[in-house]
Amino acid sequence: MDEPIVVGVDGSAPSLRAVDWGVEEAALRGAPLRLVYASLWERYEGELIAQELNRPVEEVMARDVVGTAEARARSRRPDVEVTTDVLAGEPEYALVRESSTARAVVLGSRGRSGFTEALLGSVSLTVAGHAHCPVFVLRDGPEDEVPGGSPRIVLAVGDKPRDAAAVRFAAEEAGLRGLPLEAVRAWRRPSAFSHDAGEGDPEEAAREVVAEALRDVPEGVATVVRTPEGPTRDALVEAARGATLLVVGGHPRHGGFGLQLGRVAHGVLHRAPCPVAVVPQPA
Repeated sequence: MDEPIVVGVDGSAPSLRAVDWGVEEAALRGAPLRLVYASLWERYEGELIAQELNRPVEEVMARDVVGTAEARARSRRPDVEVTTDVLAGEPEYALVRESSTARAVVLGSRGRSGFTEALLGSVSLTVAGHAHCPVFVLRDGPEDEVPGGSPRIVLAVGDKPRDAAAVRFAAEEAGLRGLPLEAVRAWRRPSAFSHDAGEGDPEEAAREVVAEALRDVPEGVATVVRTPEGPTRDALVEAARGATLLVVGGHPRHGGFGLQLGRVAHGVLHRAPCPVAVVPQPA
């Protein structure tokens, strides 16, 4: 069975934007689209409401939400296979479970009632930090876009092989969309008192890391290398202005469940001016 693109929906404008992104991603990859709404009504309220009203009130709402999302996806891409489901459980944990059989999960930056909360909340960060597949987190929309921006995929280059999965994913996104891949690795000039002082040119070292990371990128994907000086998070936020997507790696956490977001990924999820994809690196 084909692995689907999973989109978390709750009826809010950000989640409907996630539907748009998700169905386009499904079309690019020839994958089915799965739209899911998650809540705890079956666990805590279903029995009582069923007795009083003969039908759970939230079920009516949930079915309307996924129905609206389904109609939107089908009108945008009639050729994409679309399925829907209403799941019982905490939204973040339901989505992490969904990620184990998905190609990618797509979330809006915040939602109506907690399904896709503001990034300062728990849902998006929890899913991005523990998912088994790439997670797209979309910001608020056109108001965040930079006029005259150049469509491209921006890649945060980490220390290979730790972030090799992110490199492959970014190259694939660039190839599917026919966009250039812009690889970014920031560097800092060591102080005179640093142990790293005198160990070579840090900018040249950054370029060497990027060259190694891009070694296996298909020849048909145009690449651009940027090695700005400064804090990594600031450099990535600046590079992402006007971009189509920013790709960062998720870092394995030894002895724990799933993934743990590093400071860079956590920072760009809060501040990036374009959609962000967090890609887990297998341990």
